[in-house]
Amino acid sequence: MGKNITMELMEFIDESPSPFHAVERVRRELEAAGYRALAEGEPWSIAPGERCYVTRNGSALIAFQVPVGTWKGFLLSASHSDSPTFQIKENGELEGPENYLRLNTERYGGMLCAPWLDRPLSVAGRVLVRTAEGVESRLVKIDRDLLLIPSVAIHMNREANNGLKYDPKTDMMPLFGTVEDKGKLRAMVAEMVGAGETDLLGMDLFLYLRQRGSIWGAGMEFVSAPRLDDLQCAFGCLKGFLAAEPGESLPVYCLFDNEEVGSSTRQGADSDFLQRTLERLCAVLGADYPVAAANSFLVSADNAHAVHPNHPEYADPTHRPHLNGGVVIKHSASQRYTTDALSQAVFTEVCRRAEVPVQHFANRSDLPGGSTLGNIALAHASLYSVDIGLAQLAMHSPYETAGVMDTDYLIRAMAAYYSLSFAVDRDGRCCF
Repeated sequence: MGKNITMELMEFIDESPSPFHAVERVRRELEAAGYRALAEGEPWSIAPGERCYVTRNGSALIAFQVPVGTWKGFLLSASHSDSPTFQIKENGELEGPENYLRLNTERYGGMLCAPWLDRPLSVAGRVLVRTAEGVESRLVKIDRDLLLIPSVAIHMNREANNGLKYDPKTDMMPLFGTVEDKGKLRAMVAEMVGAGETDLLGMDLFLYLRQRGSIWGAGMEFVSAPRLDDLQCAFGCLKGFLAAEPGESLPVYCLFDNEEVGSSTRQGADSDFLQRTLERLCAVLGADYPVAAANSFLVSADNAHAVHPNHPEYADPTHRPHLNGGVVIKHSASQRYTTDALSQAVFTEVCRRAEVPVQHFANRSDLPGGSTLGNIALAHASLYSVDIGLAQLAMHSPYETAGVMDTDYLIRAMAAYYSLSFAVDRDGRCCF
């Protein structure tokens, strides 16, 4: 099962070279399972038993299934659609030096720069196109080896292996062609979306790694692929969401954009997207939002650091997740992660019921980690919450590594979680 689901994960990732593509891939899977689209700008009419989803900006999505009978609160998961990459600037073609034509890019998120060098790259994202009916958004994925960021030869920089500080305006610009190719990027994009160049009104274009995912290792126990952080969790939570049995809580699947740059956008976890959606659901279904929120739980799912085989010293001495070791519960005294004793207890019991192993992660005490979706989302919607992830190596590299078995563990855990009937009584006891 681990290998089969990992093959499906790699297909999911390959079809999701940008956040816009990831949401489109999720949307197709939801519609195949009977979910229908709602629009934020229109009134909602939702009947018990219905399955619906709503998108924002084409790069964030919230899906839910309304129980047929009474329900107590929401069971949510949140993952993110974006990954560190390079965004192409508006005037994207950069002439010179000599007869070279490069693309003018800007870093998106905090990536490891070195692994981007000397790898086949291409361009994906969305464009806004003028049509007779109005301005339309269309996806772009140039599906061929198109770009490369070349290293400087060791003969010209003898210090290259002694540590190199990368200058994003110099070292990380991808080679696109020669000056004779000037204008071809816009022409390629226009051809891809079936529009004239003058009808391209706006573009959100990113670089993506062309290398496909691979299962490898002595026992075929590892998987390497682009964008495992966080498409592995986005995929696993989606599969668990779709596989769950109906309970007395209303299941909600969330996929936010812009986590890698702080989430402070209208489609990020720091927006009103989640809160407004939950409030509207309560209003349409005749439920009291504060009561529902008090009986709700959020799983913030974003990958975790595994112990490194060459540098185990970076791991905390008593929190050392391994690949294929199961779902990781993440802890932070600074509250960068939302896990507390109560939420840990709930999710640990969920995993026990699903027969899924649990690991724990905390940063080494002198190495502060980054924040993720949970604590940001809770600023807008106060819910019980736990932060989890799957163990991986080389986080924020364009080609990351995880365990073949762990995606299946996450799916099983999330299917069990989404089947709960969660509530908290007046004495503070969690019932599920």
